[in-house]
Amino acid sequence: MISSHNQDDGSPGFGVYVHWPFCAAKCPYCDFNSHVRHKPVDQARYAKAFEREIAHMASLQPNKKVTSIFFGGGTPSLMEPETVQRVLGAIHGAWPVEEGIEITLEANPTSVEAERFRGYRAAGVNRVSLGVQSLDDEQLKFLGRLHSANEARAAIELAREIFPRLSFDLIYARPGQTAQAWQQELETAIGFAADHLSLYQLTIEQGTPFFDLQKAGKLHVPDMDQAAALYELTQAITADHDLPAYEISNHARPGFESRHNLTYWRFGTWAGVGPGAHGRLAMNDGRHALETHRNPEKWLSAVEEYGHGIVEDDPLTLEDFGDEMLLMGLRLREGLDVGRYEAETGISLDPVRVEDLITHGMVEKLRDNRLRATAGGWLVLDAVIADLAA
Repeated sequence: MISSHNQDDGSPGFGVYVHWPFCAAKCPYCDFNSHVRHKPVDQARYAKAFEREIAHMASLQPNKKVTSIFFGGGTPSLMEPETVQRVLGAIHGAWPVEEGIEITLEANPTSVEAERFRGYRAAGVNRVSLGVQSLDDEQLKFLGRLHSANEARAAIELAREIFPRLSFDLIYARPGQTAQAWQQELETAIGFAADHLSLYQLTIEQGTPFFDLQKAGKLHVPDMDQAAALYELTQAITADHDLPAYEISNHARPGFESRHNLTYWRFGTWAGVGPGAHGRLAMNDGRHALETHRNPEKWLSAVEEYGHGIVEDDPLTLEDFGDEMLLMGLRLREGLDVGRYEAETGISLDPVRVEDLITHGMVEKLRDNRLRATAGGWLVLDAVIADLAA
């Protein structure tokens, strides 16, 4: 029996993000902190380093109840189940942990990694997020994925058997993709009884192979109008199938929303551990943005010497804090809690600008003093946020 309870009481929460930076191969669109190593990774050594850094983060942010844990990457499904178990044990030893907590692990749907699913479930993982990206073999090759469409389907079926909750990602607005082709692929995906889908438009990031190809005129993605049309089609299809967007790119059946991601978008606090992890902690002098060494070996050496791999610890100004709250809160269908925004930042939204955006159909006021972007506002959210933050 699949439980839909995601422990969400509407509060921002406190999460722990664990970054496993290693991948079997680097995807040509990826600008995440991921690294390919051709020699086996000493997982026992890394597990010990995770334990030390978790203890350090707990010393900076003691006595917070953990409401979600997320293993991201890289490719966390390259971790041995024993490594995952040690990390979870360290988190439980460092902070009080909410009963029934959501524990997510990102996984690639190759057959070898899928075999580890039972070990992850035994370690405590109760939600898996599969990097499917496409259900078409030709498109998977284009995206640099190592799995086939059949392997993706098999992994989805196995994950559905083992884990109470499942999400998977798809990338659309690919070169030459028609509305008809995307509709067929998306409806097929929904047919796999998914309770959560993350649907991202292909973006070309500087420093990636796709960026170089685009610059050389060898890669052409849909233009803004075409991408907007695909986005609107996505919203319509998912809404018709009871998977409405609760955030710009994330869709879920009611009760299946990602508790961990809600912590980010509600601008809660979270500890980021592992190479290149980011965190937001509430210190005595206000909020701090933390970042660790991006290079795995440098991070490992730093943790072994100092107990942590933190290289950036920046106090957020009230203006920084306000900008991030706007950016995160307006991504959500539930909108921004204006009262909290003004109380915690000391900044008041300009009522003239708000009314102008309402008049132009970009935002709307909700009960409980909330402000949210409309469907049209989501299409131009950067401009809406810039207007409100000016």
